[in-house]
Amino acid sequence: MLGFLPDDPVIIAIVLILLGLIFFTYLLLRRTVLEFRDGMEGR
Repeated sequence: MLGFLPDDPVIIAIVLILLGLIFFTYLLLRRTVLEFRDGMEGR
C-alpha cells in the first residue's frame, strides 16, 4: 500500500467518514446559501 496511509482499517474508515461528513456539510451549506439568495431576489 501507499506509504502515508495507515494499515489499520479502522483509521481508514474514520477518515473516510469524516471526509464524507465534510463533503455533505459543504453541499448542504452551498444549497442553503443558493436557496436563500434566490429567495431574497424574489424568484
